[in-house]
Amino acid sequence: MKAHNVAVIGVGQTEFRSRSDNQTYAELAQEAVALALVDANLQPEEIDAVVFSMAPTTFMGVADADKWAVDYTWARGKPFMRVHTGGATGGSALQAAHAHVASGQYGTVLVVGADRITETPDAQFVLNLIWDAFYEQDFALNTVTMTALATQRYMHKYGTTERQYANVVVRARRNALNNPSAHLKGAIDIDAVLASPRISWPYKLFDICPRSAGAAAVVMTSETLARERCTRPAFITGTAGVSNTIFMGDRMGPHADTDFADFAELRQAARECFRQAGITDPLRELQTVEIYDPFSSFQFPQLESLGFCKPGTAQQLSDEGAFDMDGAIAVNPSGGTLCTNPIGVTGLVRAAEAARQVMGRSAAMQVKNVHNALATAIGGSTQFFTVTMLSDEPRRAPAA
Repeated sequence: MKAHNVAVIGVGQTEFRSRSDNQTYAELAQEAVALALVDANLQPEEIDAVVFSMAPTTFMGVADADKWAVDYTWARGKPFMRVHTGGATGGSALQAAHAHVASGQYGTVLVVGADRITETPDAQFVLNLIWDAFYEQDFALNTVTMTALATQRYMHKYGTTERQYANVVVRARRNALNNPSAHLKGAIDIDAVLASPRISWPYKLFDICPRSAGAAAVVMTSETLARERCTRPAFITGTAGVSNTIFMGDRMGPHADTDFADFAELRQAARECFRQAGITDPLRELQTVEIYDPFSSFQFPQLESLGFCKPGTAQQLSDEGAFDMDGAIAVNPSGGTLCTNPIGVTGLVRAAEAARQVMGRSAAMQVKNVHNALATAIGGSTQFFTVTMLSDEPRRAPAA
């Protein structure tokens, strides 16, 4: 089967806020789709299939809200697929849509999702239910306490300080000032981060992302239509994903490839993504990266596993400004997940922002001369990982 080159030609995002009482879930999804269609210069009837990005609906108290969204996203009468891999859902949904187009089964596919995790004050209690009831739920793990354990291990291995994590927050909030959709933004300093209330050591309140309500959509199509409708499409040149066991204890072996502090799974996915895209030197060949970082401690191990620097060195490079907008690699020009986290679509937002960078449509967030941009997503109990490369041109001939 011949594989087809695939490109993003349109992106739409709502504003992300603590609540969206003036819009239903389905209306949020519709707003993002309408914006993406305008951006792509397409009409709803030109969409051949819809992939819906949706994490657990428990937070909203409505089961399977994607069913309500079918009519609102112009999916009626078309193939419709819901994807769910926790926080990685948006990345997985994008890759599923890519496969639809690359296979030639559909010409133009819409990826859309929405989230209203803000509907419940008990989100972390709900998230405790993802762990095994017999072995791990009694520890009262949730996404905060579980990742705090991994952070403690990383700090022990590499000597990272809370101040270095605080610097990540300062950079994210500063970048988000240029993002009209971002939830949290502002000029804060390291001392303000360190003074914020302690949540779970080493996390303070400002080390943790918000719970955001909002929606995002991306339009993907074949190379022929992409070049007709878009002056600078963002071609998807590499996709990869990997999963791991849900059992936390089985990810804490003595070797790096099994150490949950280092996100070694991401290293495996990145290798495959870079192979497809023909990337051999990420730091030299990429200009920007949108990584999934709901906690300040998520940046360093990801940047290392993605090959931008050696293990244990990202913290020093961060202090030196290597990950600033004008640094060696611009990390999260949008502010990233630390500033905006609608869980079911966060991975899609990362890919949408990377696509905008390649397309030259990032306005005040635009990095200069972007030819390659990377997006990551992480879901479950840091169990599912996706890596997606977006480029200004196809990087290799389609496989026969």
